[in-house]
Amino acid sequence: QVQLAESGGGSVQAGGSLRLSCAASGRTFSNSAMGWFRQAPGKEREFVAGINYNGGSTAYADSVKGRFIISRDNAKNTVSLQMNSLKPEDTAVYYCAERRALGYAISRNGYDYWGQGTQVTVSS
Repeated sequence: QVQLAESGGGSVQAGGSLRLSCAASGRTFSNSAMGWFRQAPGKEREFVAGINYNGGSTAYADSVKGRFIISRDNAKNTVSLQMNSLKPEDTAVYYCAERRALGYAISRNGYDYWGQGTQVTVSS
């Protein structure tokens, strides 16, 4: 059974940076695409970033493009999200997700396993 555990959330002022990490258990990580999603209060869970199985391909939501960077370390079974130039509208619970396929998906329905989430709060 795959388990995902996010860390690195917290509170930061607008313009600041945070780095989220997600540690994955199980033997499938290096053959799985990974994604980061977020959910703000009263809103749907939305795609933030995705990365394919070997890190060779990535995708970002328009709202974070140029500010966030997704990366992975298959030797350590981790995926990270570097978040720079944070804005109050980035405030949400951030989730990492694993997809049992080589390529990432944009839809949350494309992912098979989810972490519990980590809160990110950006104040103005």
